[in-house]
Amino acid sequence: MADKDPVKDVNPTKYLDGQMIVAMPGIGDPRFERSVIFMCSHNGDGAMGFVVNKPAANITFKELLSRLDIIPADNHIELPADADHVHVHFGGPVETGRGFVIHSADYFLKDSTLPIDEKIGLTATLEILRAIASGRGPRHVLLTLGYSGWGPGQLETEIKQNGWLHCEPDDELLFGSDLDAKYEHALRKIGVDPRMLSTQAGHA
Repeated sequence: MADKDPVKDVNPTKYLDGQMIVAMPGIGDPRFERSVIFMCSHNGDGAMGFVVNKPAANITFKELLSRLDIIPADNHIELPADADHVHVHFGGPVETGRGFVIHSADYFLKDSTLPIDEKIGLTATLEILRAIASGRGPRHVLLTLGYSGWGPGQLETEIKQNGWLHCEPDDELLFGSDLDAKYEHALRKIGVDPRMLSTQAGHA
């Protein structure tokens, strides 16, 4: 482990928009077990983020495009190579029928894209899916169904209870294709050896 205790180093009142939060073994919610979440919004009204390391069940990008009538159901058209490798992720348990795209800032749709910071944007319209399918989309893409949400003070309480640690995002955490590796990668960025975790992580 690092010299500093990563849990005690967390300020529960600090807003974490633009950061990654990482579930600890004692999170107490199986939906978030071993989750890494990119926080798009966190303020006094609550928080919103997207799980980045879990696939959505039983749907591919092509199937999603077909369901939304973006490509023909018979799938005769060929997607660009990059679009063909876009995967659909489980973003969280809220509004699981709704799609969201976290992406690099080289794509911006007026009145639709929410800049998270100078490198990352969030767009939740069909137009970005059409752009991805036609090769006009952003260079880096994370497509999710659903999102993770917290009410006022809820995330802060979970942090105080040692449910989450946090770290800076990077391209591999956000957009990497090896979903299984993201959890341990995030822990190592924080300074935590995954082998040392226990359900009492952070307690004196």
